[in-house]
Formats: sequence, C-alpha cells, structure tokens
Amino acid sequence: MSAEKVTKAREPTAVEGQALEKSKSTFREYAEAIGMALLLALFIRTFIVQAFKIPSGSMIPTLQIGDHILVNKLAYGIRMPFLEDYLVDFSKPKRGDVIVFIFPEDRSKDFIKRVIGVAGDSVEIRGKTVFINGKQIDDPHAHFEGDDPQLAGLSNRDDYGPRIVPENHVFVMGDNRDRSYDSRFWGYVNLDEVRGKAFLIYWSWDGTDRWVRWERLGSLIR
Repeated sequence: MSAEKVTKAREPTAVEGQALEKSKSTFREYAEAIGMALLLALFIRTFIVQAFKIPSGSMIPTLQIGDHILVNKLAYGIRMPFLEDYLVDFSKPKRGDVIVFIFPEDRSKDFIKRVIGVAGDSVEIRGKTVFINGKQIDDPHAHFEGDDPQLAGLSNRDDYGPRIVPENHVFVMGDNRDRSYDSRFWGYVNLDEVRGKAFLIYWSWDGTDRWVRWERLGSLIR
C-alpha cells in the first residue's frame, strides 16, 4: 500500500497538469513576444530609423554635444543590410540636408554634416564665404566660434577651390565652420556611404552637469 501511495503522490493531478501546461504556454507567449519585438527593432534600425548621439561641437548651434537624434534611413532609398549599396533609390541628398555618413578616413566612425554642394556643383570658399557655381549662397546655418587649436594651421579652412563635386558624391561642412573637420580637409562623401537624413532630436542633456535640455526635445533638425 505504501509503495502505491508513493507512486500516486508523484503523479500530477489533472489540475496540476493544466497548471504546468498553462505555465509553459505563458512562457512561450512571452518568449515569442520578446522575439518579435527584437526582430521588429532590428528591422526598424536596419531599414527605417536609427538613433545617434552627438559627441562633438562641429554642428553647433544646430546640434549640441549631448543631443540624441533620429536618422531617417529611408530618406534616400533602401539599403542592402551589411552592404554599402542601395536596392532602391528614392532621391539624393540636397543642399541643406543634414546627413549621417561613414567617415571616409575611418570607416568605423559615423560623421554628421550639412550638404553644401551636390554632384556637378562648383564649390568655392573665399574668406569663409561659400560660393556655389560662382554665386554666394544664403548660408543661415553658418556659425563661427573662432580658431580651434586642433584645426589651426590646416589649409583650406577659410579659402577653398573652386572645385567640382564628382558624380555620386556630395560636399559637406559642419555648421560650426571654424571647428569642423569636413570636406574642406578630406574630400567628398560617396552617396553609397550615406546612412540617412537626420530629422529629430528626441533627447538632449548637458554632457557635464547632466541637466536635461527640455526645450530641445522633439525639435526638428533643419
């Protein structure tokens, strides 16, 4: 009798069996939901929107150190994952667009600058004034903070060109003209290396004191 009782004690009752089955079903539902969320996040990051943090002051005042931005990866086309080619081209970067791209001198880094000249444009800078195709441009985003010790002495900062932007490339500059390492120094950006167009500041805080810049949250990047 005692052996029979022990055997019965190890067998789950109908209620216990239902509880175990329900527990497994709940775990599976959570696992599937988490898996789908991760796949969706990966898809969005790869094809649609990607977040970046601004680490330097080359785009002041448009972008501040500590701004967290969103970049539209569908602005110019659909890229092939892990490759630098576009499956479909929607459009090309225009003058004035703020773009994120692979830095030509170090492909492990992403840079953000403003498009100043597109393919076929003649770009010239005379005394910090920009001329496109021989005409001075309206340049409302240009900002001048004075010499940056790291860039002091480098040629082409205040005077450049004229030079023609090659096919499938753009000429870019930081809005903080005196403190930006850009096309004036290292050349043009290949359109195949453009990751997307910056469009929104979703978070921002002062890098030193960690104060949230509430007034910048939700600001469109123009």
